[in-house]
Amino acid sequence: MNIDSLNNSPFRGQGGKAMLLAAGFGTRLKPFTDHHPKALAEVNGKTLLQYNIEYLQQFGIYEVIINVHHFAEQIIHSIQTNNGWGSNINISDETDAILETGGGLKRAGCFFKDEEDFVLMNVDILTDLPLNEMISFHKKNNPLATLATSKRETSRYFLFNKENILCGWKNVKTGEEKIVRNEENLMAKAFSGIHVISTKIFSLMQQSETKFSMVDAYLSLCAESKILSFDHSDAKFIDVGKLENLQQAAILFNK
Repeated sequence: MNIDSLNNSPFRGQGGKAMLLAAGFGTRLKPFTDHHPKALAEVNGKTLLQYNIEYLQQFGIYEVIINVHHFAEQIIHSIQTNNGWGSNINISDETDAILETGGGLKRAGCFFKDEEDFVLMNVDILTDLPLNEMISFHKKNNPLATLATSKRETSRYFLFNKENILCGWKNVKTGEEKIVRNEENLMAKAFSGIHVISTKIFSLMQQSETKFSMVDAYLSLCAESKILSFDHSDAKFIDVGKLENLQQAAILFNK
């Protein structure tokens, strides 16, 4: 395991720790990602990486780990050049093999060993979701994980019961569906790529392979463990992993 600190900035907040998932190939952002990582795509002159580092700082989170694979050296150079934008940044090196979201988190698990819970989020989203409220909701209800969701159209949905407990998943384009808890009137909710997770998850993950997704992890755990939805439909949100969304993001997050 290679986890390296890139700077020695003091921990200035009391908001715990977070991980940004930035290892992916970003194929939806081609041709930009033919030569750059998706984390360095820009919106209004600021990279997605900087946006999300500064977003976490708004909630006192200055300790961040980032997994890297595709053009990893460019991400590392950007962090070093900007001194982590004032945060203490660590790198989880996946240049040998990309591990997907679940495998990537599992590799970085030792970073969170002294925490009760932590934030995990995709680097290619922009939002003004009130993360403090989501964290408070998580701490109050004490689930294994809390997933940010909203009422929007997508191809893949998590399925929740009336208590907002995760029961399954479906792909409306392919018709594929996985139901773990058999309950009636399940609600389909679009996942936003932001999680608040208990560190208990590291001892519960049963995947033997090193490469797996968080969707697979959650579906293997939700029969026995409570995984909740946190609705943020009133907040700004955009998936900037799509090339056509960069211009929309520039308008939505123009300050």
